Amino acid sequence: MNSKINFLLFSSLGFTMNLFGLPERLPNVIYIMADDLGIGDLGCYGQKFIKTPAIDQLAKEGVLFTQHYVGCPVCGPSRCSLVTGKHTGHANVRGNVLTPVLEGELFDLPLAKDEITIAEIVKQKGYITGCVGKWGLGGPDSEGSPNRQGFDYFFGFLNQASAHRHYPEFMFENNKRIMLDKKVYANDIFEEKVLNFISKNADKPFLLYFIPTIPHADLKVPNDDIGEYEGMFCEKPFLGDPAGRGFQPQAKPIGTYAAMVSRLDKSVQKILNMLKEKNIDQNTIIIFTSDNGVHDRAGYNPDVMDSNGPFRGIKRDMYDGGIRTPYVVRWPEKIKPGTTTYHVSAFYDFLPTLCDLVGVKVPEGCDGISFLPTLTGKGTQKAHDFLYWELHENGGLQAVLKDNWKLIRFDVDKKEYRYELYNLSHDPGEQRNVAKEFPDKVEILGHLMDQSHIKNERYPFGYEMGHN
Repeated sequence: MNSKINFLLFSSLGFTMNLFGLPERLPNVIYIMADDLGIGDLGCYGQKFIKTPAIDQLAKEGVLFTQHYVGCPVCGPSRCSLVTGKHTGHANVRGNVLTPVLEGELFDLPLAKDEITIAEIVKQKGYITGCVGKWGLGGPDSEGSPNRQGFDYFFGFLNQASAHRHYPEFMFENNKRIMLDKKVYANDIFEEKVLNFISKNADKPFLLYFIPTIPHADLKVPNDDIGEYEGMFCEKPFLGDPAGRGFQPQAKPIGTYAAMVSRLDKSVQKILNMLKEKNIDQNTIIIFTSDNGVHDRAGYNPDVMDSNGPFRGIKRDMYDGGIRTPYVVRWPEKIKPGTTTYHVSAFYDFLPTLCDLVGVKVPEGCDGISFLPTLTGKGTQKAHDFLYWELHENGGLQAVLKDNWKLIRFDVDKKEYRYELYNLSHDPGEQRNVAKEFPDKVEILGHLMDQSHIKNERYPFGYEMGHN
């Protein structure tokens, strides 16, 4: 067998060639994305009250990113940005919008069938792909369902509204509805499915996208057992919505939030234990992050534990508290332990990083830049010219970050713009708006906003409705 045929064969089976021309297995990738977890909620980012020893250990054994950004300050578009490598200026999903699918049942608007996802990238190299948790990018049998977007296996919530309940009536396994009758805690069954997936596929390269729903509200843990957080905080009970439309009552929202974060940390530890048990720990990349900034729902007050760290804002804000996320990467074979990076990066960099990792061409329209050189210390790390975000809520918001100058545009729907400008190098907490002092910066960054936003009929800003 000649070397070219040899290479093609091993590539399709999840192998690449090393410097000696021998087959070398490509790494497994586990991407863990919490739901509404703040950057300040982890010990490795300065948290003093909540215990997260497993995630902190990931940071000690890998690299901690200090300036990594989500795709959007709300769930759906942030997840779209991650799996497609596109920012919200031209992404397929730019907001949390529901559409009837099954007999009037509402699901999130689906990803388009021609989108190329992270799962479809690695499948070109023979990877097995799994997704467990909250998908939020299309209902069962829609073009956006995980099974039609490159994932061999899916278990969890297909729509985001159902994911608000941690004891749900049902979930989906692939496209089949699995009745749970409000008897199973969501994270417990997610954990079980994740460990089963790793165990079943330990002998082949895999991509596992684990997207748990904690600590998103409702705030709930089994038997209301908050363990070591009992009595730690001065609690104000959350009475809930008597009409049943919103989040459920919770007597101890602060302690419960903390317990949920620690429960997720324990799931991370079980994943690490499984990798070691299967002897695949050294060649597995683990990434831990959150989909957007911390929430303030169901009685939780993020100020109590500095959940947004030193940054201003929370979920649905364009301040860094809404879009700067924890990002920890561990890869024992390649990453120097205890590394900190100041490389500015975003969710849409993950897809091109995967392409770089497995040797696949980056799809057209991708906005990301591979951060593989940052992980391995090899090669030259390219930098973004700028980062861009838009949000189709709260009157319409846009933001641009360039050379650590950040411009936020408010009231986009009415096109009656109001601007705030911050220099993050000198003012990371975004306390001093200097828009009036630097009008040239406002003009330059505002022009980048205009260039980055492409009109979309499904997600128009208010001023665009009814116009060609």
